[in-house]
Amino acid sequence: AKAFMLTSAFWFAAATSFGMIGAGYLIAPDFMANIEYIHFGRARPMHINAVLFGFVTPGLLAAAFYYFSKLLRTELFSEKLGVFTAVFWNITVAAGMVGIATGHTQGREYAELPWSVDIMVVISFALVVFNVLGTIRKRQEPVLFVSVWYATAAVILTSLTYCLGNVIWKPDTGALLGIPDAILLWFYGHNIFGLLLSPLALAVAYYVLPIATRSPLYSHTLSLIGFWSLIIVYTHIGTHHLLQVPVPTWLKTISIVDSVAMVIPVMIVLINLWYTVKGKLGDIHADIGAKFVFTGTIFYFFVNIQGSMMALPHVQRITHFNNWVVGHAHIGVLGFAGVTALGGMYFILPRITGRPLYSKFLADVQYWLLLIGITGFAVVLTTAGLIQGNAWYNGETLYRTLPEIQPYYILRASLGTMIMIGAYLGLYNMIRSLYFNRGAST
Repeated sequence: AKAFMLTSAFWFAAATSFGMIGAGYLIAPDFMANIEYIHFGRARPMHINAVLFGFVTPGLLAAAFYYFSKLLRTELFSEKLGVFTAVFWNITVAAGMVGIATGHTQGREYAELPWSVDIMVVISFALVVFNVLGTIRKRQEPVLFVSVWYATAAVILTSLTYCLGNVIWKPDTGALLGIPDAILLWFYGHNIFGLLLSPLALAVAYYVLPIATRSPLYSHTLSLIGFWSLIIVYTHIGTHHLLQVPVPTWLKTISIVDSVAMVIPVMIVLINLWYTVKGKLGDIHADIGAKFVFTGTIFYFFVNIQGSMMALPHVQRITHFNNWVVGHAHIGVLGFAGVTALGGMYFILPRITGRPLYSKFLADVQYWLLLIGITGFAVVLTTAGLIQGNAWYNGETLYRTLPEIQPYYILRASLGTMIMIGAYLGLYNMIRSLYFNRGAST
């Protein structure tokens, strides 16, 4: 858990730095233009992959490696294997960054990593799966609590979808041809969020919120209904990214219907969690980890309502292929999964070390920097997207639109600076809490 926590904190700082480089290019296209390793076409996929596989996933796994032994009432199957997995995971992410920076990429969204790194990613997930299943097998607790369901499903299903989406059986291209490749890519691309980040983040929420508020889970039955409805409904929605291309109509229809139907698992989960903490917001506010996690559930509500709406063809005519989608992605990956990951880590950190956080004040500052930054991102990028979408829809030329959205790119970079500062504060706070903390023992 400590190793994955440090991994997450480090790559969060690195990922936000890559993001700020990309934001700089959007304001001034000649910004560091002579440094080929970090021009926009490379900085952006470095940012995305560092967030997905360097920051959010390890942060959520850090909490998982802690609560698995607690919920199953047994020691982790292999602590040494877990530490080795964290080291190998870092090598994998670093190799991916070097590969993209040097131009060795397969050039498919969320699947940019070169083939050799794809294999390393699959091995990393396989190691986690082996440790998780080994822990479950030797458990002393007969009941598999819902957090165990979500986390186990996430790592097993992602091990499979990553292989499919990255077409690892074709090392030369890492891709199929034409429309079949687009369908497969977006099956994988959307399931990185739906079958990896969402289940892992919900597992953290189901673990943290009842403990922080000292309340029993509102309904174990609802938690399982929410789990199975997520698995069933989410897997089919990726094609809503392809409504403008010649994908079979039946597949588009399924993706639209299931996108709208996502309100079912989302509201089941949120009703369950929010009723669990009903009347206990004071307890949540008093626990910095729970405060992060609860805020993550609010972002989860907004990102999914927005996602269901965006899948409707008449709405997508305006919202697709512009900054609206970028704002949507930041609300989901950073606002929901990322904030929840930070909450999970801050929640388990005092319990691992036996001491309070090095600085609750710094954690609180990070919370507000991220909350303002992400909310600002949502407003700024949504507004810029609507300007772009309406201009395109009405036949306006590109060069007339760019000056109109320039102020929004400046605002975006300013808000991104706040998020980056928050990331570095979090890294400092976690390192001090783990290794240089003179706080009183708890």
